[in-house]
Amino acid sequence: MNRFQNILLVGCGNMAGAMLTGWLAGGIPASRFTVVDPHRSEVPEGVTLLRDLPDGRFDAVMIGVKPQGLDEVAPAVAALVGRETALFSILAGVEFDSLAQRFPDAGAIVRVMPNLAAAVGKSPIALDSRGLDETGRAAVTALMEPLGTPEWLANETLFDAVTALAGCGPAFVYRFIQSLAAGAVALGLDEDQSQRLALAMVEGAAQLASEQARATPPVSPGELADRVASPGGSTRAGLNILDEGSALADVIAEAMTASRDRNAEMAAEARKR
Repeated sequence: MNRFQNILLVGCGNMAGAMLTGWLAGGIPASRFTVVDPHRSEVPEGVTLLRDLPDGRFDAVMIGVKPQGLDEVAPAVAALVGRETALFSILAGVEFDSLAQRFPDAGAIVRVMPNLAAAVGKSPIALDSRGLDETGRAAVTALMEPLGTPEWLANETLFDAVTALAGCGPAFVYRFIQSLAAGAVALGLDEDQSQRLALAMVEGAAQLASEQARATPPVSPGELADRVASPGGSTRAGLNILDEGSALADVIAEAMTASRDRNAEMAAEARKR
């Protein structure tokens, strides 16, 4: 179970597909993966694509369907998940108890919360498990490292908050990039050029923030913002708008709270099913 040499992906949409892309780009052989997805017409070379569930056992089975589709696939998948199999779930809001009820024979259950940046090896990856010893957890960490930065959570209750930050957060960043580009268009720049500049700026700013956070001594993003903003300068004039009444911080906090609460609602729905 701890080596994960034979991995079955049940459902391979946007998120599971991004993970598969990241794994292959990270050097994991395609032959280790089998995908079951009736809606996919192709997969990367070397990966086995099936329309129906196969016979036999796998070291790991990852559920990548929509949370609402879990009960449709669970009875058949459960027959493939035995004591030597680790069940991986990327289903937002579906808790360990709900998974254990549907897959009672699983040797271990691992909840995984990545985002689409897994495709380029840049995703934060929240993890928690039931039934894994330290050796097993180390094997999970090694499996996830090609996708980005694995982070083990202290307990399952933190998944709602992590989902709001790391799972939903990229959409918030994309919307911010869109707004930056739209703002530049309103100031007279060409639309395509505005988008290119906005993307390049955010990419560079994020990389610098990441490097400075690991520096000695570390520099926080808030400190970097203040370093860029000279007193009385143009950056400070713009920050004054974002900082007034904690406008930006408040709207982000409201968005994250809504995402967290919706995740909790989906967990409650899964418990009822």
